[in-house]
Amino acid sequence: MRRKTPKAVVTFASTSDAMAVEAAARETGLPGRMILIPSEVSAGCGLAWCVPAEERDALLDAFESGGLAYEAVHEVELY
Repeated sequence: MRRKTPKAVVTFASTSDAMAVEAAARETGLPGRMILIPSEVSAGCGLAWCVPAEERDALLDAFESGGLAYEAVHEVELY
C-alpha cells in the first residue's frame, strides 16, 4: 500500500507563472513536477509545483535566483 509523504506545494497566481516554472524546470533541472492543486489547498490558477518537503528551501532559492513568481507554499501529505 502506498503511503502519503510530506510535500511542498507551490501555488501560482496565474497559469503563465506556472508555465514559466515548468519551462525553467526543463532548462535547469529544477526538482519536482507540475500537479493540479490538491483539495487541501484552495488557491491560485489550479496548477501547483510539487516537491518532497525536504527540497522546499532549495526550490524556493531556485525560484528567487531565477526570478520565478509564485503565490504561496503549502506543506501537505500526498501520494
